[in-house]
Amino acid sequence: MAQLLTEKEIETQASLLSGWTVADKKLEITRKFQDFIQAIEFVNKLVEPSESAGHHPDIEISYNRVKIQVTTHDAGGLTQKDFDLAAVISQIN
Repeated sequence: MAQLLTEKEIETQASLLSGWTVADKKLEITRKFQDFIQAIEFVNKLVEPSESAGHHPDIEISYNRVKIQVTTHDAGGLTQKDFDLAAVISQIN
């Protein structure tokens, strides 16, 4: 099982991610797109990196908005896996 990060480690890692917030032991970002089709295309781009990492985000889609939450469920909070996946997601357009 992945090791939980300390509050200091979380703060340091979060400062390196643009647009992400930390709340309730989760990393979260909401991305807005022109329309529903673009939102779905973005979500489809999350499949390969998530599968490769063996780590899957929670995703909510509301028309042109995609809310992504990342946490390590089996560890009960934030681990390095979450920040690594968030960094990859941040690079996806």
